[in-house]
Amino acid sequence: MNPILPSPIAPVISEATGALCLVLLLLAPLAIAGVALINTGLGRSRSAAQALLGSLAVVAVAAIVFALVGATLTGSLAGAPASLSSSPGHIFHLAGKPWNWLGAGPFLLGGLGAAPLESQLALLFEFLAVAMAALIPWGSGADRLRLTAGAATAAVLAAIVFPLIAHWVWAGGWLSQLGVNFSLGAGFLDPGGAASIHVLGGLSALAIAWIAGSRKGKFPKEGFSTAMPGHNAVYVLFGCMLALVGWLAFNVAGAILWLHAPLAALPVTAVNTMLSASAAVAATFLVTRIRFGKPDASLCANGWLTGLVASSASAALVSPGQALFIGLIAGIATPLLVEVLELAVSIDDPSGAISVHAVGGLWGLIAAGLFASQTGQFIAQLVGVATLLGLILPLVYLLFWLLNRVVAFRVDPDGERIGMDLHELGGGAYPEFVIHRDDSYR
Repeated sequence: MNPILPSPIAPVISEATGALCLVLLLLAPLAIAGVALINTGLGRSRSAAQALLGSLAVVAVAAIVFALVGATLTGSLAGAPASLSSSPGHIFHLAGKPWNWLGAGPFLLGGLGAAPLESQLALLFEFLAVAMAALIPWGSGADRLRLTAGAATAAVLAAIVFPLIAHWVWAGGWLSQLGVNFSLGAGFLDPGGAASIHVLGGLSALAIAWIAGSRKGKFPKEGFSTAMPGHNAVYVLFGCMLALVGWLAFNVAGAILWLHAPLAALPVTAVNTMLSASAAVAATFLVTRIRFGKPDASLCANGWLTGLVASSASAALVSPGQALFIGLIAGIATPLLVEVLELAVSIDDPSGAISVHAVGGLWGLIAAGLFASQTGQFIAQLVGVATLLGLILPLVYLLFWLLNRVVAFRVDPDGERIGMDLHELGGGAYPEFVIHRDDSYR
């Protein structure tokens, strides 16, 4: 199978293809709902309502701030009808090459109704993408991150960081132009949002875990870790099924919008998404079965998600056999990375977002280049990965560190002890059940 690569002169998508893309994007929020349920289930029962309300708040704030600020800096609405990759922006010249680093879209979504269909669909994709990117780190702050802090981090991501990456990758920015300017394949490719959504979300989760610190009692002694299992495996596993539908929609819609894939190539993208997730969960099942004597439900869920995340970069660019391999590696690595981060590095990440979204996304981006047939594509993907780790991670950490000085991330010790539901909402998610024991809090 030859990978789908964007042509230098991309055609305008037809009304029929646009209608299909719109239907897919209306299904994509199921991925957001699935991740929200997974995050809630992996947290503690006395913080469940706060976790799910926080998910709604994070999504809402991200959408509002992106409409007010982020969409202008992304610049997709400024794109020419024939190709989003020709969107104008703020450009400087270095070494004789143009470097398009920031979008120049209309203010407050001006002219949205009159914009070309492709530009409108691209903007809708970006709204959903920024919501998902902002939601991912919320799960890593479970049981200790305040609602106001979650909303504030979502605002920062939607106003500053996501627009930068989205412009660089999807709206004609310098990463997408690596092929034109430096003959590196088709430029950096990220059709399903592995970089712009998942690596960004995972790196943000790492920054929050560093700044907020671990939950009380998680690491009582140096070198040891206290198990704090998620309170509802049903939420977690059902969230995985919801996420599959949303991921299929994201990946196929991304192939249409960012690669201009023909209709005949879309079923393969969907099949590869399913195969990557399936291979990943099967591998995690076997690893946990061998490691612990029985399969671990939460780690298998993380494996499933990691396979989906890896497919975000690769599903439209590889063959089914390669998708199986990508998922297999993702599924083997996930439980091992979760254990390393917790036991060796002492990072408390209740949702596993760092392993699932950051590492899974990076692996998918590298694999997309590894299996590419076009000369230089692997280097282009590595340039993108290096940008995420060398520029975006320090930027996110700096912004969150400054934000923490204004809006304290962590709840006070008494609030953490009684649970985020009672402390921030005044009532629990399960009022008819005993969900808290003081002797378990050390």
